[in-house]
Amino acid sequence: MPSPDLSRIEAAIIDLDGTLVDTVGDFEQALARTLADLGLPAVDRAFIKRTVGRGSMHLLRQTLAQAGGAPGLLDAAWVHYQRHYAEINGRHADVYPGVREGLAAMRARGWRLACVTNKPRAFAVALLETKGLLACFEHVFGGDSFERQKPDPLPLISTCRALATSPARTLMVGDSRNDAEAARAAGCPVVLVSYGYNHGEPVADVRPDRVIDRLDALS
Repeated sequence: MPSPDLSRIEAAIIDLDGTLVDTVGDFEQALARTLADLGLPAVDRAFIKRTVGRGSMHLLRQTLAQAGGAPGLLDAAWVHYQRHYAEINGRHADVYPGVREGLAAMRARGWRLACVTNKPRAFAVALLETKGLLACFEHVFGGDSFERQKPDPLPLISTCRALATSPARTLMVGDSRNDAEAARAAGCPVVLVSYGYNHGEPVADVRPDRVIDRLDALS
């Protein structure tokens, strides 16, 4: 599959967890504290890496099941999780190598940038601000910003409207099948990074337009 023609690109929509920032440490801490509140054992990091990417409620539901918790605990778990995640957001997370340079290169090209994640928007904005990345983006949209989340194309289509760009000229940059499926359905070219959280699957199997090892390799 040919690489996207970057000379035609006017904007980029970029995922957050697993693409810009390695947040598994944050998820691990918040989930461990939540499960402890409920008298349940912690889940391992490998499980978390396979499960993140489809929104916080999906992650929490799957984690409860993995830890042996009853489905009826979900509402209580959500309250605990929201509190714990807000307390540790960004403390156990690291910006991936090449991200700052890659974002700077995109902006130097004149691209308009938006961050679109399935993480709740308030958590996304706080994390980007903590890591010094928020100013790079004109818009930040979360899993609670639209009626549906990725892999539905609605978040990408709506973001293109906000950026005043067409999907064909708006590059999706992510780390997972969710990002690729959303991009294909929206009509956006898509590049995936090789280092993220693609539910335990090789990212090349998703057949994006291109796979890169660092965000600054796109420039």
